[in-house]
Amino acid sequence: MYKKGLRIFCLILVLALITPTVASAQAQVLTQPQEFKADLQFFKEVLDYVVGNYPFEVNRSDLIESAIKGMLQSLDPYSNYYTKEEAQSMYSDLLGTFSGIGAYLEEKDGYVSIVSVMKGQPAEKAGLQKGDLIISVDGVDIKGFGVDKVSSMIKGEKGTKVILGIKRGNQTLTIEVVRDTIIINPVYYEILEDNIGYIRLDSFNLYATSEVKKALDYFDSKNIKKIILDLRDNPGGLLSQAVAIARLFVPKGPIVYERRKNSSLTVYVSDLEKPKYDLVVLVNGYSASASEILAGAVKVTKAGKLVGTKTYGKGTVQTVITLIDGSILKLTVAEYLLPDKTSINGIGIEPDFIVENTDEDLQLMKAIELLK
Repeated sequence: MYKKGLRIFCLILVLALITPTVASAQAQVLTQPQEFKADLQFFKEVLDYVVGNYPFEVNRSDLIESAIKGMLQSLDPYSNYYTKEEAQSMYSDLLGTFSGIGAYLEEKDGYVSIVSVMKGQPAEKAGLQKGDLIISVDGVDIKGFGVDKVSSMIKGEKGTKVILGIKRGNQTLTIEVVRDTIIINPVYYEILEDNIGYIRLDSFNLYATSEVKKALDYFDSKNIKKIILDLRDNPGGLLSQAVAIARLFVPKGPIVYERRKNSSLTVYVSDLEKPKYDLVVLVNGYSASASEILAGAVKVTKAGKLVGTKTYGKGTVQTVITLIDGSILKLTVAEYLLPDKTSINGIGIEPDFIVENTDEDLQLMKAIELLK
């Protein structure tokens, strides 16, 4: 049986992607009123003064980048500006693919240890093992670099090589790995006691719906009608994926409403005549955004029961705009509402059964109990 462990996520929660041309964005700026042009002139004067008078070395581009970050971050916790490098990492998480070696990493003793290797991926093929300590990447000692930095050093274009210095027990090894495209499968599933199907969904990336469907097809082949959907620690992802998965469980009617400035409500609906599964959804304080759309729709429509602790409370939608240099702007553009048109932003969703976990997974045990 799967036992939930503690996982820490950086809550980069993105629900919608658009990529308008830079030209159109520039055109919008040019049509702004005179007062806005005066603001831009004021910003330029401040920037010129700083560059001209600060006594230490300073880069004008870095100052502009910091100003943009500050402007967006002042709005809410989810609006932000990402450099090209930061954007690539975010897109990898969101889209579910990246070019690398296929290994999960964690910090250990100042270096980075391999937690596990993905089956059939370059790390496994090259002979890397769980517990291997990475001490260098392409000849660079990585002590103190941290997981994110080391991960970015290991990633690279498909077909290129990365040379890892490995400490394995008393051995020091040099292992060459050829990078490849890695697909992140966010779904794990198994059959628990009493013919209960268990699905853990780690994120709503581009592969979430197709992988959940595979799990349900497998359970259907075994005539399993009782399902536990585990959304604990799931930070969110694509709105389209949340809606598509909700349509597998939620009966005909609204799934979620989207409220934008100066616009009428947009509604996403299910056309499912009748739910075919007895459903329990597991949630906790790290279930956020798209997880809350799905969990909220299940609760409000009574398509299933929620077990666990109150969810994170992120009820806003972000749009991502790709700029010409590969950097991106992420801006909150809408609020989403549950099927009964209630807002959960900053509030979260209360489960039907509040269960705190201890050393045992009491939440999972309660879900099983409800389905017996």
